[in-house]
Amino acid sequence: FVLSPPPPKNLFLPMLCGVTAQMLEEGSTLLRRMEICVAEAEKRNGKNTVNMQETFTVYLVETRPMDAVAEGRNQAPDSLWRRYSEFELLRNYLLVTYPYIVVPPLPEKRAEFVWHKLSADNMDPDFVERRRVGLENFLLRVASHPVLSNDKILHHFLIEEHGWKEVVYETGFQAKADSRLRALSATFRVRNPDKRFMEMKHYSDELQSHTSQLLRARARVADRLYGVYKVHGNYGRVFSEWSAMEKEMGDGLQSAGHHMDAYAASIDDILEEEEHYADQLKEYLFYAEALRAVCRKHELTQFEFEMASQELVSKKQQHEELSTGIVRTFSFKGMTNKLFGQEAPEQREARLKLLEDLIAEGEEDVQEKTVECGEHVERAWVDMHRFKEQKDKDLREALINYAVMQISMCKKGIQMWSNAKECFLKM
Repeated sequence: FVLSPPPPKNLFLPMLCGVTAQMLEEGSTLLRRMEICVAEAEKRNGKNTVNMQETFTVYLVETRPMDAVAEGRNQAPDSLWRRYSEFELLRNYLLVTYPYIVVPPLPEKRAEFVWHKLSADNMDPDFVERRRVGLENFLLRVASHPVLSNDKILHHFLIEEHGWKEVVYETGFQAKADSRLRALSATFRVRNPDKRFMEMKHYSDELQSHTSQLLRARARVADRLYGVYKVHGNYGRVFSEWSAMEKEMGDGLQSAGHHMDAYAASIDDILEEEEHYADQLKEYLFYAEALRAVCRKHELTQFEFEMASQELVSKKQQHEELSTGIVRTFSFKGMTNKLFGQEAPEQREARLKLLEDLIAEGEEDVQEKTVECGEHVERAWVDMHRFKEQKDKDLREALINYAVMQISMCKKGIQMWSNAKECFLKM
């Protein structure tokens, strides 16, 4: 008995087309109908669930119908405040409800891969601003997804300031969440997972590894770059002090010193801009885990199918042995029958009837697991293809823009020394 879903994979092709068509039908995304932004962040004080005072940040979510924007009507946007934990609740709901979708990640809750002059405090204004941008990006990702954007809970999150949490919990999504222990057990015990998902899981590990290495290298470069720029301030100080004792050379030295000072001061803005590119890489660092979550769900559904199939085979074998009296495998029950005699005909008939009922239930269970496993495979593969196209486009643009920024930075250094040269020529 082969432990893989009975229908061959080519029979799932019509299902794949159906899933694709469904996604296209749902493709009238929310972002085409509504303008969404996280406009600002605000620090507040209040009491937490254990009645202790705490400081937290809230984010202003603004929405406006797209037809009002297209018609040029200056309609005031609807707005409400959300905490980071509410964004987390929304994403957890999406993960459980749509296990076949690579759900967009949230920005980091606390700063990672920081260089030494960058604050790791999650209340730091610069960090809060970058997280605001990340939260807006998360909403735009979800609102542009062909399936996620049509979820009613997302709409509640965007337009209902009060009561939306109750609506989320009423869905019972927490009870549907797969336990980590079950998922881990399935990972090690599943026998015939789809090779495409195993390859994708390996790819997600590699993606996470490479992006984290790139972010660490970038943090080290930023540390050294900051030092190099700031040391140029010493040139400025020396030239300014020197200019005081020179008559003919004084103006040129002082002007060159000013250029050096401006160059040294520019590194703060440069590295702050770099952080935005680092955040784009971090998004795909966190996307790797979302990709793995889809693969783990496949392992779990496949494992449950295999277990149901094994149980069905076992019940059928028991029924055959009981009805024919031929025991093919050693069992304690068979040994006791040999020692103490066969059971009464009424008992045997009752057991056969029970096994027949269990076999009927098992066949239904296997059929359900077959459909569930097949649907997850095909739906997930459609979304993974969508994700791959998005990833390739995003990372290409991010790396090109980062290279352009580095070129611009180098040109500013050349310009500074060119200006200094002109100052020296005028002495």
